[in-house]
Amino acid sequence: MQNKGNYYITTAIAYTSGKPHIGNCYEIVMADAIARYKRAEGYNVRFQTGSDEHGQKIEERAKRAGLTPKAFVDETAGEIKRLWDMMDTSYDRFIRTTDEDHERQIQKIFKRMYDKGDIYKGKYEGLYCTECEAFYTKSQVEDDKCPVCGSPVHQAEEEAYFFKMSKYADRLIDYINTHPDFIRPVSRKNEMMNNFLLPGLQDLCVSRSSFTWGIPVDFAPGHVVYVWLDALSNYITGLGYDADGNSSDLFKEFWPADLHLIGKDIVRFHTIYWPIFLMALDLPLPKQVFGHPWLLQGGEKMSKTKGNVIYVDDLIEIFGLDAVRYYVLHEMPYENDGVITWDLVIERINSDLANTLGNLVNRTIAMENKYFGGIVENRGVEDVMDTDLKAVVTGAYRKVEAKMDEYRVADALTEIFTVFKRLNKYIDETEPWVLAKDPDKKDRLATVLYNLIEGITIGTALVEPFMPRTAKKILEQLGTAAREFDTLETFGLYPSGNKVTDKPEILFARLDHDEVMKKVDVIMEKQRALAQKEADASSEATASAGAAAAVPEAAAEEPEEAAHKEEISIDDFDRIELKVGEVIACEAVEKSKKLLCSQVRIGNETKQILSGIRKYYSPEEMVGKKVLVLVNLKPAKLAGMLSEGMLLCAESPDGTLALMTPEKDLPAGSEVC
Repeated sequence: MQNKGNYYITTAIAYTSGKPHIGNCYEIVMADAIARYKRAEGYNVRFQTGSDEHGQKIEERAKRAGLTPKAFVDETAGEIKRLWDMMDTSYDRFIRTTDEDHERQIQKIFKRMYDKGDIYKGKYEGLYCTECEAFYTKSQVEDDKCPVCGSPVHQAEEEAYFFKMSKYADRLIDYINTHPDFIRPVSRKNEMMNNFLLPGLQDLCVSRSSFTWGIPVDFAPGHVVYVWLDALSNYITGLGYDADGNSSDLFKEFWPADLHLIGKDIVRFHTIYWPIFLMALDLPLPKQVFGHPWLLQGGEKMSKTKGNVIYVDDLIEIFGLDAVRYYVLHEMPYENDGVITWDLVIERINSDLANTLGNLVNRTIAMENKYFGGIVENRGVEDVMDTDLKAVVTGAYRKVEAKMDEYRVADALTEIFTVFKRLNKYIDETEPWVLAKDPDKKDRLATVLYNLIEGITIGTALVEPFMPRTAKKILEQLGTAAREFDTLETFGLYPSGNKVTDKPEILFARLDHDEVMKKVDVIMEKQRALAQKEADASSEATASAGAAAAVPEAAAEEPEEAAHKEEISIDDFDRIELKVGEVIACEAVEKSKKLLCSQVRIGNETKQILSGIRKYYSPEEMVGKKVLVLVNLKPAKLAGMLSEGMLLCAESPDGTLALMTPEKDLPAGSEVC
């Protein structure tokens, strides 16, 4: 295989605030598939991942756990690395931001930027989200909630150092405009340009003085380097970058990165902050930043409080490693969010892995053993139907290559499984069991089975980056070595006269839904119990922390009931027009984290209504619902879209919302009286 040069790929480093779930693990599997694929193509690949271990949130969680921050992150980073290894990921370095070489370089980088005049000392006043470790302006925040994660923000004021972002803004805009592939997908690029760069960049806070868990600014006692300058720089410190000019050969060989693979929620930090930091260091920018979508549980983000978390080790225990890798890679679209549920995993494994792939390999080897004692021979008795089979098999590599060049991993897997489906169809077309009954057709039967073995061999080479252990098992059963990519357009390289195993292993057994769900119920019950235990411990810690500042005893008695609104007359009520509506279409509002836009049929008319219920209902759940609508509410613009009414909801004391629906199935347009 020809050496095609160097290729450096990174994931975002995982934040050590807790155990990652399958939605967090998707990224490392996708990066591993790309890294393995690039190696198979002939590239010298460097693959880096790791853990992000500093910040106020870590300090607070360590305190609640009764641990020092270092002990807390040692434990959590160890768990992250264990899961990455469990997923069979082939990284070259797992960097930790508490690594000595990283911390030393961060101090040098900060000082170099300060000496250059890019960093200055000031004072910060603004809205801060502890969960995201990010500051926001009032214009970016709705209802005192973080625009990214939805957590409460609070007013923060402290002495800090700032980076002059505006100094490099025009240069970055020009770079993005002249490098159209720098940010992918295109929708992420448009978002960065329109929402952040073009309106103008504010200077960025790059140090904190209100907590201590971070890398100290060595020339400014009391300050620690703010998490994003610390975390983002791992991509160069992990290669041996030295701010004093003595960088390692590894850095010189692999920088700039070919691909930063990250979640769509942190595109801003990687395509605005990070490139500007690199410009300040006089370093070339990464070639591409790809913001992948999220993997959602049944349409929602996973959360312990929602009780919908799926962990990768539980999935592997039930389904096996490569089945899990296949599912997350195949079910994640290029740009839109993917969905995972236990039911969907069972369905996909049964259809694609047990039926299409597993059954193909098993019955092909079984027929080879039954009819020829396991000896595979190409006896050259061709038929017109062989031509199409060979075209599909040998044409797959270029199709897969085109998809992988754009990081359309799910589409690449679909192309590979097209090969396996075509091989299954070939069995149905040629009917080897019928050929076996006619002694005169023995040479044709041998050729048919040879074509199947050769087709499986080529398909296995293509699937190896995505399902490495499965590929190894298949090749062992076929009695052959892995095929190099530059041979995949040639049909007929499997050695004639070779022998397959006489004991074929079932690669993927068909799953019984009810039996699997019994195991799932046990797992989820354990999770609920653990989540409740953690919640109780957190509540106890909060109560203990608040005891010293408790209000007077009299004020701690039964809470005062909220005041009622002013009484209205029947005439006032008559002015309100309430009707039953039916949601006929619904979609999320791109410019808002909270809003859904519903098309609601009310009698003979349809109204567009925007509602802040996205946290509680997915667009798919909304369609078909009967709802109560305040029809004659004055139209208003929300997030740039017209809303022509209001959906009625009830809100519990803990803030949970539920739509009001008619008790009986009344027709849309029925009046509420």
